[in-house]
Amino acid sequence: MSEQHSNSVAQNSAEPNIDPIWTSSRTARQIYALGEVEKDISRLLQLAASSISLLTLPQTDGPEDGLPQGGERSEQFVLEVSEYFERLDGIHIAMRSSLAHIRHSRIAPSAINAPPPGFVPPSLGVGLPTATDASSEQGGRGLQEERVERDAWTGILDALTRLKQERDRERAGEGASSTVSSPPAD
Repeated sequence: MSEQHSNSVAQNSAEPNIDPIWTSSRTARQIYALGEVEKDISRLLQLAASSISLLTLPQTDGPEDGLPQGGERSEQFVLEVSEYFERLDGIHIAMRSSLAHIRHSRIAPSAINAPPPGFVPPSLGVGLPTATDASSEQGGRGLQEERVERDAWTGILDALTRLKQERDRERAGEGASSTVSSPPAD
């Protein structure tokens, strides 16, 4: 990860609205950094559009464009192009860093396949597809929902196992006390 993006992740993680999950591991920080790259790409496109607008002849500007005139126009163009190339460089470094992280982690290419065309992820995230997902138009449950359900079933199994063990102990205790209290047969 680039130093610039590392610092922005560290700075953003200090903000109260950033979920601490993004600082919990190197992989989480990489994913967060990729989210920041996505925002940088959006800003990059805005800068490109604005720079092209500044290159047009002032006579073609509309009244609602709000573009500077004269020397200010050239200065604004230089500022926006400078920011454009700084962001482009940051995106380049962050993308190379993310690819290096994936290679270092030895993540299988099949694990990062793109979803099928028209795929809309569920509201709580991407989960594993199930047989009912193919027939459902909304898709499956999210990974968090899958984990909650798994933990609930595990809790139910543990509770039933403890209940069965307790009942077995009670029956074993009753059986032992009933054989002791019954008089011997003559």
